Amino acid sequence: VEPTPRCKVVRTIMAELGRIQNHLLCVGAAALDMGGFTGFLYGFNEREFIYDIVEYISGQRFHPDWTRVGGAWRDLPCDETFKRMVKHFVNERLPRAVKDMETLLTRNRIFMERTKGTGGISAERALNYGFTGPNLRAAGVDYDVRVHAPYSSYEDFDFTIPVGTSGDNYDRFLVRNHEMWQSISIVKQAMRKLQDLKGADATVWHADAPEYYLPAKADVYTKMEALIWHFKIVMGETEIPAGEVYMSVEGGNGELGFYLVSDGGRAPFRLHFRRPCFIYYQAYPELVQGAMLSDAIITMSSLNLIAGEMDA
Repeated sequence: VEPTPRCKVVRTIMAELGRIQNHLLCVGAAALDMGGFTGFLYGFNEREFIYDIVEYISGQRFHPDWTRVGGAWRDLPCDETFKRMVKHFVNERLPRAVKDMETLLTRNRIFMERTKGTGGISAERALNYGFTGPNLRAAGVDYDVRVHAPYSSYEDFDFTIPVGTSGDNYDRFLVRNHEMWQSISIVKQAMRKLQDLKGADATVWHADAPEYYLPAKADVYTKMEALIWHFKIVMGETEIPAGEVYMSVEGGNGELGFYLVSDGGRAPFRLHFRRPCFIYYQAYPELVQGAMLSDAIITMSSLNLIAGEMDA
């Protein structure tokens, strides 16, 4: 099911805002775990504004249930309001906050002494463990799903992939910082693309796929065809081909993959999530072996381990 151009652009904007949100927390928490509360506030204030944008389009702040197969559950409430919020964020608020964090931490003697040379991992070991995302790129491996297996029209955007050298806590901080600047650039490009869309491309926000996309309630109540499609989807009568498929995206923490096996029934025979943090955590004992106890805390913070991904 191919999403519409409008859907792809808006999805890309929200995906990059989600990446920024992830990195703001990681970089801010890295400072907090060393006693630097100011850096944490710089990041968290901007996260709250991203929540405002997410709430505006989805109605939820922390767990937005917005995307659907082929589109979204509804269109943007108002194009102009959405554009105004996003432009204000990427043109004014976020650049100032990221610059403040860089000024505060990048050449901070205490921060550098606590992060340089600690929690390091080589490119070979990172690949052996299955690292992806910022933690792999910090070790010197140029791999990003958005570039190597583009989705949601990422192939149409111009951006670079920051890559480190040593794979230590400091490089992981730098890579995430640089990625936020690249995400700002991607969002700005996407906003221009959204503005340039014409005709149906500028208005249609979900694919013409009635067998997978729930029709509008107004149509369900007034049109027999819509009522039939609604019934078939809700009751699970839509045929799902037997087979297996793997699809992944470049999440804020790395490659987030979905492996599905279908036996032709209404529910998957097997479903497995490739959670990047579950993989990072396997390497944690090696990263902290022989280090100071205080460095172990910073190392865990720089990996940005999310507890919800740890369950096997």
